[in-house]
Amino acid sequence: MRANLKAQVEKDLRLAVLQVLEAGGNEANSRILRSSLEMLGHRPTSDQQRSALAWLEEQGLIRSTQLAESVYRLQLTERGLDVAEGRASVPGVARPAPDG
Repeated sequence: MRANLKAQVEKDLRLAVLQVLEAGGNEANSRILRSSLEMLGHRPTSDQQRSALAWLEEQGLIRSTQLAESVYRLQLTERGLDVAEGRASVPGVARPAPDG
């Protein structure tokens, strides 16, 4: 059960990242992302956040550009926007609730 819970938390965190970027005009920096995720109830460690961002980038859902040490500009791709809005699905990312 613990592994299932961990996997579900990871999926939900990935969706939350996409939705935060969508709400921010399809981009944000990594510091804004962290505070926004905390407002949504996620409190990932720095390693967890970096892992989620790397995974999303590998899937072609976001792009990242390093601005400074530990600060990245994150951009939602068209595919990432489709997933954030529920028009497409990707295994490993939670589906948005029907009401948004």
